[in-house]
Amino acid sequence: MGTFIIAVKTVLPLFLIIITGTLFSRTKASNANWIDVLNKYALYIGFPALVIASLMHLELGEQSFVTLIVYNSGYIILCSLLAFPVAKLFKFPPQMRRTLFLILPFGNIAYLGMPVLQNAFGDNILPVAAIISAIYIFWLLTLGIILVEVNGKESFDVKKLLLSLAQNPLLLSVIVGLVLVFFKIKLPVVAEQTIQLFANSVTSVVLFSLGIFLGMQKFGKLKEWYQVAAFVGGTMLVLPFVFYQFLKLTQFDTQFLKASVIDAAMPLGLTPYALSLHYKLETTLAARIVVLGTLLSIVIIPLWMVWLG
Repeated sequence: MGTFIIAVKTVLPLFLIIITGTLFSRTKASNANWIDVLNKYALYIGFPALVIASLMHLELGEQSFVTLIVYNSGYIILCSLLAFPVAKLFKFPPQMRRTLFLILPFGNIAYLGMPVLQNAFGDNILPVAAIISAIYIFWLLTLGIILVEVNGKESFDVKKLLLSLAQNPLLLSVIVGLVLVFFKIKLPVVAEQTIQLFANSVTSVVLFSLGIFLGMQKFGKLKEWYQVAAFVGGTMLVLPFVFYQFLKLTQFDTQFLKASVIDAAMPLGLTPYALSLHYKLETTLAARIVVLGTLLSIVIIPLWMVWLG
């Protein structure tokens, strides 16, 4: 019990920021434009700065990230393809199956996952967290979109897909950070300090934005949440547990294992929700999964921390 309380205290400051954003939203002091502005700041400035700051002092010879990339990619791909048997088993319509391509694999790895890992394990985990975040973003913007488009009425545009990847700030920041490390480029002290200031700001900004989003959601009828709870339990408990059992059978680095499983247990992210809006999928379901999953994270994430040791 003591270990669980310590774990809760580790993530509690993060969720207090989310709650503050929710209360702020409920007072009508903010609107949807706030979410857009704060998220754009995080996407284009804050998170790229955090990724570059976490990678630029990395020593490439210290550890290999190949297995980290391979195992997390395998998990994402399998969770994505799981949408086919799940949809068939429960006789979901095509629109629901397309939504599952986004719901099953893609948690809030960047906006919530990186702050949680940093708070739990310190700044040393940030390079690992940044790479895992980049892996999820890559597959979301490739496999996720391909599956949604190919299984719908939209015409698949390879050029548009490649352009979205080339313009994604998080992926670009990982590349910039690795280039700095690989070529041993030393930035001026002023530049490093500026990057670090932006990096330090992003956690509170994105969590506050997430709180505003939660505060703007309508509750609806209780029975409408049964399916939501099932998906939250499946994506935050069942699938990560299967992933954990597999990783235990390998010679996976302990730090990699903890970061990978905790990230796999993150609630649904805002980007998959935004994509569900764009493609006119089951947006209400996606929004409620974000809400319930984020609220339950204050218990589920500490439980995973205790389980992983």
